[in-house]
Amino acid sequence: MNDTPGWASPGSAPSDRQDASVPRPAEPAGESGPASKWSTEQPPPGRWSAPTAPGADRVPVPPPAPGWGGQPRGSWGRPPTAAKPGVIPLRPLGVGEILDGAVSTLRAHWRTVLGITITVSVVSQICNILVERYLLPEPPEANPDATPSEALRQSVDSLQASLLAMGPALIITMIATLFTTALLTIVISRSVLGRPVTLSEAWQEARPRLPQLLGLTLLLPLMGAAIMTVAILPGLLLGGGGGIALAVLGGLGACGVVLWLMIRFALASPALMLERQGVIASLRRSAKLVQGAWWRTFGIVVLTLLLTLLVSMIIAVPFTVIAFAVDGSGFSDLFAGNSPDFGWPFLIITGIGSVIASSITYPISAGVTVLLYVDQRIRREALDLELARAAGVPGYSSEPSGHNASRS
Repeated sequence: MNDTPGWASPGSAPSDRQDASVPRPAEPAGESGPASKWSTEQPPPGRWSAPTAPGADRVPVPPPAPGWGGQPRGSWGRPPTAAKPGVIPLRPLGVGEILDGAVSTLRAHWRTVLGITITVSVVSQICNILVERYLLPEPPEANPDATPSEALRQSVDSLQASLLAMGPALIITMIATLFTTALLTIVISRSVLGRPVTLSEAWQEARPRLPQLLGLTLLLPLMGAAIMTVAILPGLLLGGGGGIALAVLGGLGACGVVLWLMIRFALASPALMLERQGVIASLRRSAKLVQGAWWRTFGIVVLTLLLTLLVSMIIAVPFTVIAFAVDGSGFSDLFAGNSPDFGWPFLIITGIGSVIASSITYPISAGVTVLLYVDQRIRREALDLELARAAGVPGYSSEPSGHNASRS
């Protein structure tokens, strides 16, 4: 998308404040506020033409059918339908349209999308299985007859083993998310324009941005960890009951701050990929686009997480049940209260379920993020006009005046 008008306009004024020279529609008469500036001579509904450059030949408008806008005589005409060259209409989007656009991208470019997600998911699952089978230490055995002090020590050892086991899985998941986000962002941005894209084309366009995206992927969790550490460290140093209470309060406050920042920076990755921003500049860009729409962005992000979690559970639970039935030793260990020693059948079957779930949920979550970014730019910067011209929609071949007018 580096040659597409409208994508590379970082830090443009409409996201902060609108220029006084940008034309805005006047308020209709009959409402409170300034007097109406609408002309008394208005064409009937359905006779508006698509925007053209000043002085350009206008496209002749055919006479309307009986009744305005081609409707039966006596009915009111409908407003012009927004152009839809790709998976979404080029206008401000609703929540359902954002989700539908993400699913439509998966259907329209299923070869490319599934080629990306299945490849990344299979590689990441193989790495997870090998790490879990050969690199991680055996979990400590719990002694049911242990004294209270020994039981506390066993709990601490078990917690440390669990955290140690989570480390490699988080790193592998982060790398997998990095590649899928980079490639799917390119695919989804092309699908908005109705243009096909192959896996090799997506890789060639995304590859130069991988170092910056890696920096962004690492910076966000480090930022959250630093905030949590600063919030709970005074309570841990103080110790005692008061220190524990202070640490809990600090942790709760830090969770709120981290959540606010994660939503504020939720659009940083598409800004980095599509506008070719740096890491810090993409964070600023995301904050600018989310400003004034934090709660809406939060609701869409949470809804997407719930949907992807539900889809993952629907797919993963049957595979887990089958894996337990096949691997009888792990099933018996689990009911005996011991740490289950899962064999190859269990790991392979659950890995297949994870691959299928990831292949479906990755495109949905990435699609919602990119389309939410597009929606915010349409609302703030009239990006729909730029996209319509880039898609070759008739009537948008030249840039009209005041194209950066606010759409919010």
